[in-house]
Amino acid sequence: MDPSFLPAWRLAELTRGGEIGCLELLEHFIARTERLDGALNAVVVRDFARARARARQLDQGPRTGPLFGVPMTVKESFDLAGQPSTWGFADRRGHKAGEDALALQRLEAAGAVVFGKTNVPVALADWQSYNPVYGTTVNPWNAAHTPGGSSGGSAAAIAAGLSALEIGSDIGGSIRVPAHFCGLFGHKPTWMLCPGRGHSMVAGSASGSDLAAIGPIARSARDLALALDAIAGPDPVDSDLAITLPPPRATTLRGLRVAVWAEQPGQVTDAETVALIRETARRLAAGGAQVSETARPDFDVTEAWHLYLKLLDAAWTARMPPAAFAERLGFKTTLAADDMTAGAVMLRATGMTHREWLSLNERRHQLRRSWGRFFRDWDVLLCPAFATPALPLMESEPYWDRVVDVGGTKVRYDDLVFWPGVIGVALLPASTAPIGMSASGLPIGVQIVGPLYGDRTTIAAAACIEQVCGGFTPPPGWA
Repeated sequence: MDPSFLPAWRLAELTRGGEIGCLELLEHFIARTERLDGALNAVVVRDFARARARARQLDQGPRTGPLFGVPMTVKESFDLAGQPSTWGFADRRGHKAGEDALALQRLEAAGAVVFGKTNVPVALADWQSYNPVYGTTVNPWNAAHTPGGSSGGSAAAIAAGLSALEIGSDIGGSIRVPAHFCGLFGHKPTWMLCPGRGHSMVAGSASGSDLAAIGPIARSARDLALALDAIAGPDPVDSDLAITLPPPRATTLRGLRVAVWAEQPGQVTDAETVALIRETARRLAAGGAQVSETARPDFDVTEAWHLYLKLLDAAWTARMPPAAFAERLGFKTTLAADDMTAGAVMLRATGMTHREWLSLNERRHQLRRSWGRFFRDWDVLLCPAFATPALPLMESEPYWDRVVDVGGTKVRYDDLVFWPGVIGVALLPASTAPIGMSASGLPIGVQIVGPLYGDRTTIAAAACIEQVCGGFTPPPGWA
């Protein structure tokens, strides 16, 4: 038996049943990482000694825990005691975390074995995963393409069978987009459902970040559910309150109510992506789901899109060094009055007053109520996770100068945040599931959006899609 591409839930069954030891399983993934990661550059921080000690301890104790013995990696930006959390910044090379992030503590309490950390872009602010500390991570489906960002190393490691489970973070698609680019399952939870202690460049940070969430990337929908159960719930430093998420609204296709938003006028989306989402909808309907391609929440899409960009700028610039923030304020004077690109909308919002932010936040909560009314009639909404399959590697020019060809139309790189952003602004849960391949041999996924705290519903819908579309397929050449 080759465990390389088995889902995490199955690996946990094998270790709990004694069919394979925790240390034996860990050594398998370590050996794969040492043998194969040179061509991928995904697992950039390796903590093998600690992981081996933990695996030995698990082998000597009771065989319990939903993730018992599962070897996993985590995004480089999560604190792992004694290891760097650079966020891709060269001047943080010498940083050493004092303790594990809360999410890691919870995953290990569930039985997981963390053996390393995976690559990210600088400041977690790109769909390319390269930085001056660790270099470039490539997509295991095609090394000329990016695995996405900012959880790009996470997705690459899972897709190539170097790790069995991952935890990433997402403010602008950083879980959803890499999962889509690499043919995986991902889940961005309801905002603040999973506390982010230990996922900050500021030691001891307690406030978290607007829009941002932490969540799993995996090879099956069931793995998403196991990981979410492990990391969800208030930080015990703040509260002893226990959160019980509502059960999924449907666990089979029959009775599942699905709205489909495959494309949006004015926002170019790759034709293959649109076609595969519509084909997925047809398969769901054939299996008994109620499907509509016209149902939409009642809000102005452009307003929601721009609202996201302004709130994103506030969240993003809050962690900027003073000099960089001052430089950004200076750039505002160079904008053309008619420039409505994503970068321009964000730049105009830089330095807004608190009163202005409060007005945006009020509009955001009104938008959430529109989504709430929509989800009285529909369980999930399917839409693209991103406008294209995996982008080519693009490191020769700055982020704001990049242009992408989408079906013959030139689109500014930062405008591609539309599909992650128009969903993310409302702080709703969203899962990603693979639904097929492009003609060029790159995976395509779908974004599955659900109601506030409807995380179990979006993951259950991902499991239904897994059944009708086939789920994860290993990329060739990584055996």
